Amino acid sequence: MMRCLREVGIDNNTVGWYQSAYLGAYQTVELVETFISYEESIKQCVCVIYDPFQEEQGVLPVKAIRLSESFKKVYKENDFTPSQLLESKVNWDQIFEEIPVQVHNSSLCSVAMECADSKGTSSTRQSDLQHLNLSTNPYLEKNLRFLVECMDELANEQQKVGYYQRSLARQEQSISSWKQKRKQENAIRRAAGEELLPEEDLTNPIFKPIPEPTRLDTMLIANQIRNYCDKVDTFKAKSLQKLFLAKAIHGSD
Repeated sequence: MMRCLREVGIDNNTVGWYQSAYLGAYQTVELVETFISYEESIKQCVCVIYDPFQEEQGVLPVKAIRLSESFKKVYKENDFTPSQLLESKVNWDQIFEEIPVQVHNSSLCSVAMECADSKGTSSTRQSDLQHLNLSTNPYLEKNLRFLVECMDELANEQQKVGYYQRSLARQEQSISSWKQKRKQENAIRRAAGEELLPEEDLTNPIFKPIPEPTRLDTMLIANQIRNYCDKVDTFKAKSLQKLFLAKAIHGSD
């Protein structure tokens, strides 16, 4: 297809790729890895996210994003420990940068849409009848359900950090006990005129450092939670307005 576009003189420079995301669920490690892979050949590559469910709500379902420069530096170092994140000053909301998107219709498309709109003025449209529906917006319900799932995932990540901290405390306690025992042994050997043993034995398994869990998943989940909260904040007003209006009408009766 790119060759055919080039033959007819249409701009065919590749600047990224596009993918669909149900309810905007695109904050994944796989997307970050794809960005890094594309960066090897395309600098400042862009990913266009298309949300088919959001299109049904009458909202522009297209969003363009790219990785921030600060996050790419941290990712190349592959160090997502709290100390490194504080040093690089990269927060969870600084992973992606959103690029403004402008969609233009051709003149023929605009005329066709105007003709279709003028034909429906004489009768009631289905979109007008939807304003009388008092049921909760399904889009809002799905976002709340996905938000709860993200909160569970965030709690699991916090449990991993808590387990790491408990394991680190147990290791420090074991090392302290081992060193105390080794000092007692050296005291006995010193009294007997024997050679002292080293204070630390790196071959001992208790001295093996415990790997710290990465915070990349936590940052992506937090970013996804922010995305769901923004959508809930956008669509909750319409649902609440209809419910309060219905309550006022029933109260007046």
